[in-house]
Amino acid sequence: MSAFSLPAGLATRPLALADAAAVADLIAEQERYDAGSAEIEEADLLADWQRPSYDLGASSVGILDGDRIVGYVEHLGEERYDAAVLPAYRGRGIGTWLAHWVQDLARRRGIAVLGMPVVEGSAGDRLLTALGYHVRWTSWVLRLPEGARIEERPLPPAYVLRPATPADHEQVWTVTEDAFLEWSARERATLADFGAQVWGRPGFEPWHLQVVTAPDGRVVGVAHVWNSTANDATETYVSRLAVVPEQRGRGLAQALLVAAFAAGRERGATSSSLSTDSRTGALGLYERVGMRPDSTWLHRAVALTGPTDG
Repeated sequence: MSAFSLPAGLATRPLALADAAAVADLIAEQERYDAGSAEIEEADLLADWQRPSYDLGASSVGILDGDRIVGYVEHLGEERYDAAVLPAYRGRGIGTWLAHWVQDLARRRGIAVLGMPVVEGSAGDRLLTALGYHVRWTSWVLRLPEGARIEERPLPPAYVLRPATPADHEQVWTVTEDAFLEWSARERATLADFGAQVWGRPGFEPWHLQVVTAPDGRVVGVAHVWNSTANDATETYVSRLAVVPEQRGRGLAQALLVAAFAAGRERGATSSSLSTDSRTGALGLYERVGMRPDSTWLHRAVALTGPTDG
């Protein structure tokens, strides 16, 4: 337990699945204050929290003022955590308490480096800087302006773009994890954990998962998307986009984006968004198809034992 004290009158307890809506509201309020728009939805939390490998109660704490959750932190696994404090409760030491609580937990779990994303220039960014965190990478939320269209790019002959079926799930997992692990320093997600976040995500519909197959029938490209109403307007959010290395440069990712955004518009979306970071080298790709940065985030991290990896 952190040696730092919380303000009088606040209580703490582990989080439970039933807290997802309240925590999503808390995060959304912080995001709107810091970035001007909210990216979080309750289903995002539930998809993470329902992973078979994840013990929410042992990995989280909520700060309560009466019955209201006004701050929280959770260790998502390995080197990553998330935290939020209601803007009206800032300046009382809650963020510092949460940072030390999760650091203590991670140390007990043998984690050497721990970090989280914060909006550049936000109160969270300033707090983590003061606590000795450094920037590991930069990420951006990009949006396709309302009314804009990505130019269609035909698929190569005998390639097919279609919704995924359950028979594709293991290939979808392999293609996506292989692509993300090219630049992300973490353990491979299990198929069960991956599925909880993709086809097991609350509200999942078949159009949310699109694949491109090669002439031999193999899945060589994947897009996982959904329509979000986090900002009181419907937009299509791209959660995952992956193409196998030997198939890149053939327009598969662009074709997947066109199809995903078109499917979203058919269901009421007026804009589209996704996030990428400086480790992927993909920012230029998205800018070339007309997407523009809407907010900038910094992943800040601190060494818990020994030097950081930079």
